[in-house]
Amino acid sequence: MTDQENNQAGNHAPDPAMLAKAETLTEALPYLQRYAGKTFVIKYGGHAMGDPALARNFAEDVVLLKAVGINPVVVHGGGPQIGAMLERVGVESKFVDGLRVTTKETAEIAEMVLSGAINKELVSWIERAGGSAIGISGKDGGFVKAAKLRRTARDPDSNIERIIDLGFVGEPKRVDRSVVDMISTAGMIPVIAPIGVGEDGHTYNINADTMAGAVAAALRASRLFLLTDVAGVLNKQGELLTDLNPTDIKRLQEDGTISGGMIPKLETCVDAVVKGVDAAVVLDGRVPHAMLLEIFTSKGAGTLIRDEF
Repeated sequence: MTDQENNQAGNHAPDPAMLAKAETLTEALPYLQRYAGKTFVIKYGGHAMGDPALARNFAEDVVLLKAVGINPVVVHGGGPQIGAMLERVGVESKFVDGLRVTTKETAEIAEMVLSGAINKELVSWIERAGGSAIGISGKDGGFVKAAKLRRTARDPDSNIERIIDLGFVGEPKRVDRSVVDMISTAGMIPVIAPIGVGEDGHTYNINADTMAGAVAAALRASRLFLLTDVAGVLNKQGELLTDLNPTDIKRLQEDGTISGGMIPKLETCVDAVVKGVDAAVVLDGRVPHAMLLEIFTSKGAGTLIRDEF
């Protein structure tokens, strides 16, 4: 080949950036094949909910999952938004062990914010990204039957356990998956507000992580994703722990590596995998497309929790 022919060939060589994109797609192929037809339950919350750019990225990721044959199911939180609305109407918030004490008035406001503004905004983001979504709560179609959450605390002086009344805060007791199955089979993405109804007819506010874990277990999901405001579970040196099982988590909790708000999140993950979810992942929802990195690359992102490795 002459120098001129070499130069011409070089002029028509593919852009390295485009080649890199093609290689990324090739790397994703085995994961696309592995997860086709599987269900992913995604708890969406934290700062990502208040950032339009991150909300758009999240919606695009969810629509992409649906487009490649995965069934995403979204469960969203909304604690800060509920707090803001309560403050606006002059209702003071009280917390016990990180859970909002929910009066009947607070429960009505929480339902308005969760099932109304937040739920429909997220549906709108997914629609704008080219998907089709339906917003529901646990009250729709008898989807989630809830029971009043019972909490106890030991009095430091008397050493006697006392019952803490959190009001209309509930936990899922029964999940009827048929509602979600109908939505997913119709080619749409379920977007779920963490509200349930009790056998007593009362409306209960449910922690979004707990709701997502219960839904994932009922659906026998392949993955439960908890999007948070941290990279995942970190060791005492601040390094990411990429793979954990329930035994690891118990040990890390006992030595103080895991503390605070991460404890109930990991309890939700452990409960889900013990009940049949293939794996749960705690990852940073503030990182654009972190979920896609976790699903479709060999390196992954965040902390993966399985019952056994």
